[in-house]
Amino acid sequence: MRPHRHAVALALLALPAAAQPPGQPAPVQLAPVTVSATRVATPADEVPATISRREPDAAELGVNLSELLDGVPGLLARDRQNYAQDTQISLRGFGARSAFGIRGLRLYLDGIPASQPDGQGQISHFPLAAADHVEVLRGPFSTLYGNSSGGVIQLFSRDGGASPEFRLDSAYGSDGRQRWSASLSGPLSPEAGAGDFSFALSRFETDGYRAHSAASRENLYGKLRFTLGEGRHLSLLLSHFDSPEALDPLGLTRAQAQADPRQAAPAALLFDSRKSTAQDQLGAVLSQRLGAGELQLLAYAGQRAITQYLAVPMAAQAAPGSAGGVVDLASDYGGADLRYSRQTHWLARPLSLVAGLSYDRLQQQRRGYENFVGSDLGLRGALRRDEDNRADSFDQYLQADWHFAPRASLLAGVRHSRVAFDSEDHYLAAGNGDDSGGTAYGATTPVAGLRWAARPWAQLYAAYGTGFETPTFAELAYRPDGQPGPNLGLRAAKSRNAELGAKLSPRAGWRSELALFETRSRDELVVLTNSGGRSSYGNAGRTRRRGAEWQLGGQLAADWQLQVAGTWLEARVQDEYRACTGSPCTTPNTTIAAGNRLPGVADQQWQARLDWTPTPAWLGFVEARYLGSVPVDDRNSESAPAAALFDLGARYRRRGEHWGWSASLRVENLLDRASIGSVIVNDGNRRYYEPAPSRGLLAGLALDWY
Repeated sequence: MRPHRHAVALALLALPAAAQPPGQPAPVQLAPVTVSATRVATPADEVPATISRREPDAAELGVNLSELLDGVPGLLARDRQNYAQDTQISLRGFGARSAFGIRGLRLYLDGIPASQPDGQGQISHFPLAAADHVEVLRGPFSTLYGNSSGGVIQLFSRDGGASPEFRLDSAYGSDGRQRWSASLSGPLSPEAGAGDFSFALSRFETDGYRAHSAASRENLYGKLRFTLGEGRHLSLLLSHFDSPEALDPLGLTRAQAQADPRQAAPAALLFDSRKSTAQDQLGAVLSQRLGAGELQLLAYAGQRAITQYLAVPMAAQAAPGSAGGVVDLASDYGGADLRYSRQTHWLARPLSLVAGLSYDRLQQQRRGYENFVGSDLGLRGALRRDEDNRADSFDQYLQADWHFAPRASLLAGVRHSRVAFDSEDHYLAAGNGDDSGGTAYGATTPVAGLRWAARPWAQLYAAYGTGFETPTFAELAYRPDGQPGPNLGLRAAKSRNAELGAKLSPRAGWRSELALFETRSRDELVVLTNSGGRSSYGNAGRTRRRGAEWQLGGQLAADWQLQVAGTWLEARVQDEYRACTGSPCTTPNTTIAAGNRLPGVADQQWQARLDWTPTPAWLGFVEARYLGSVPVDDRNSESAPAAALFDLGARYRRRGEHWGWSASLRVENLLDRASIGSVIVNDGNRRYYEPAPSRGLLAGLALDWY
């Protein structure tokens, strides 16, 4: 039996198991889950798309977004144990090739994009201390968010309540992990409905699991909501993030990872590889009711500064075109989204309409320096790169949700996107010509989905859409023939996405979801040359991602709850192509065979969690995670081995009339299994592996006043 048939069979067999045994107490009826990933707050069961919602867990560290994403089918969020790099995230195989940052996915914080117009994104500034929930949209309807929307991840912060609340929260763990946070929320004035506020401040420090991986970061996030009049509301959002120094241990070869997973790569110590990041951001959302509709304007602006010392050997920087080994990147960004939504009727049936315009801009000052001064390494040396980059995107979108029958609805939308790039080179030297230039990409991406309530407890749906992904600035920077100017021959990758699904709740207290999907893409980006500190890219042929996702959750007995999720994903090359492997490599030197697996993508992924709540105050749980093998390069020459890991934990919570406290304890990697936390895809030095921690402890304590 094929793996995806296994998933279907398991989902169907699980349904009878949801029945409550005779004599047991009646199961708790689960509250409806409401999501807004399709821009209209809707019960999740009534959306012909795959959307998951997750809320924070008090027994987590409260630092990495991957903590909130555990158990989301189709999503692979890998904590690198390296705070000089962002969490490695891919959705149904999209984003898996990213060597740094997050690409191929759209990221949002309270509606403000954390993805740049070119598709590159980061989540280090996401404030988990202020988080209310996260939503993950995958499949065809992701295309409603434009460029590089192989999936959409949105974090929503908590609103202020009707009464003041103050919380002190802390967590302490192995390897010197310490996190403190304080949050304050409440009404702006005693007058009901005047507005509210919510602020959260957190600080995190770690010695690091591996050598040369210590880091610290601070995060402040605030939200003010005002009622300005009848049907008029204003929200102000502010964010501050600072990571003054995060040491980078780099990846390890297979032999190094097996010999000592805690070690840093020798080059990391030699060049003192490290990264500092600072970001400040302001946003505002103004909404006005207009009869049966609402007009909403979101505007934002921010600055992000990065200084990163790389382990680029001195010899590699000798080439005239080398950008050096120190990255100095200053980014100014901003944008706006104007949206009109309306609830109406068409042919006497309910109809929701959303129409909008979106503009985003990015202005970068990119400098590169040698990472040595004389014979001293790890210091900022001579200037080797000096350019200004600008990217703009302007999108128009329209979507409609029509309940054309009592048990059926149609959700459809279309988005037109234009992304423009421009680069101005100020560093001209012998052997390094003028790399100035610009280009633009455009696409119109439609999507549609049908939902049918076959039974009151069974929602069936089908969806189809197209998407596109432009190159990033880093991929456009250099031509494969070594001539000056950006690589204007690169094409945007195009995809066609189809999905069939079912959302089932045949017994009170239980929910199950099943999705079968297939995505066919062409013109995906691959490395054509890699020499002298420069990488150039080209377009490959066709690829295919297909698979099945399944999840089941509910009440086993009066005190027991179970959540299970599984993913089978086959992501393969369909057309043979030539690519560059190793470094230096001035011409494609390897044939990538049709049928090879896409690197960075696991073929199977399973998660399960069993909760025991003998009293309202006590919670005990066990979590299990299985991840299949992950190829590390296009050739499939090596793979990170499959691994199964277990966590065990407990939490106690006490609440009084005006105060409360809680304590938690988690044993991580209970069986002390060796595993690879993440992989660095297509690393030219074959340092593909970032090992995951051995057995560890995490303890938390929180105090509340309300």
